Amino acid sequence: MRAGTKQVGDVQNHAAKFVKVLNGRKQPIRGLWERNGRFYARLAIEDDDTGRKDVRRVPLLGDDQQPVATVAQAVDALNALKTDRTRDALPVLHRTPKFADFVQTYLRDMKAGQGQKGEATLYKEEKNLAKWVEHMGGVRLDNIRMTHINAFKTKRLSAGLSNRAINLDAGILRNVLRHAVDLRHIRSLPMANMRRLKVDTKERPLATPTQLESICEAAQAIVGGKPVTKNGSQFADYLRFLAYSGCREQEALAIRWQDVDLDNEVLTVGAAKKTKNLEPRRVNFNVKLAGLLQQMHANRAPDSQWLFPSPQRGSKDVHTKTFRSSLTLARKHAKLEWIAFHDWRHYFISYCVMSLVDFMTIAKWVGHKDGGVLIGKVYGHLADAHKKQMAAKVNFGPAIVEAKEAHQ
Repeated sequence: MRAGTKQVGDVQNHAAKFVKVLNGRKQPIRGLWERNGRFYARLAIEDDDTGRKDVRRVPLLGDDQQPVATVAQAVDALNALKTDRTRDALPVLHRTPKFADFVQTYLRDMKAGQGQKGEATLYKEEKNLAKWVEHMGGVRLDNIRMTHINAFKTKRLSAGLSNRAINLDAGILRNVLRHAVDLRHIRSLPMANMRRLKVDTKERPLATPTQLESICEAAQAIVGGKPVTKNGSQFADYLRFLAYSGCREQEALAIRWQDVDLDNEVLTVGAAKKTKNLEPRRVNFNVKLAGLLQQMHANRAPDSQWLFPSPQRGSKDVHTKTFRSSLTLARKHAKLEWIAFHDWRHYFISYCVMSLVDFMTIAKWVGHKDGGVLIGKVYGHLADAHKKQMAAKVNFGPAIVEAKEAHQ
């Protein structure tokens, strides 16, 4: 009869008890117990919130996360736990959720506003996490290892995805597991030391003011008696608005006339929290933006609150959802098929840098939270090139005088 099992008449009671484990000299091993053939450690563990110590029995597992099978292995696992306790590095001792279940918890918490993420970002994460769930949805959080992650990366590489896409995959998984750390399901990230795959980033060309006007004109052109786009004038205003304000594609569509202060020349982006980080920001008018908004205000739809109302809104006042089909048609007609909406945000930042606006101010206008660090890294070379051009204009002689003075 197994230790801890009671015999009552002819009926066995299998509610096994914990029994002490003995060493070779038949002496009990301090802190080591056995029940039903499995070994347990008995440890005093301090609660992270209250600081109170509770005595708990913890199942002992080997490096492969399987129950240890011998007394010697149990002693090694017990000593490892004691060392981890001393270093405050004990693993999570409760049963953790399966990855698939926790993904739903993560998405629910993020949609409730815990992560300060916009709708577009959460939509992308949800689509990507479906692939992670398909790959390892049944694995419990504390059992996720680099082997699972590397297998997923290998699968995605074999499917022809780029290194950049796979780095984004890993970043989204990291977001989920960081939330698991916050909720104390795991102590640390399994990919803590994982290196990003090398990405050869091609520098996109900087659009010019001439190209901006070319694509706006193309959007309003008539070819064979038909307009290139159905909403050419509104679409041209939209492109110019992106270029002069630095707004992201969806941020611009969600702006209302009440967010435009023409008197004080200030634009509020994300007043309804429709920004990437769910925080509103203020953009001071520049000359181009002021002129554009004054012209748009004079021609605005009297029955809509939006800068870019939907032509198909009917009795409902809704803004345009997307201008992507118009962009495809206009850039093809203008022979500028490389241009995307985000290029106009790049255009705005670049011309701000070349106008010698300080990086911190630009960062506030475009909604960067780093105080201008990213702008300095990505766009700093533009400022250097601009300074070089300015330096070439410095003249030490002969003196340049006004024409009026030269004739005196």
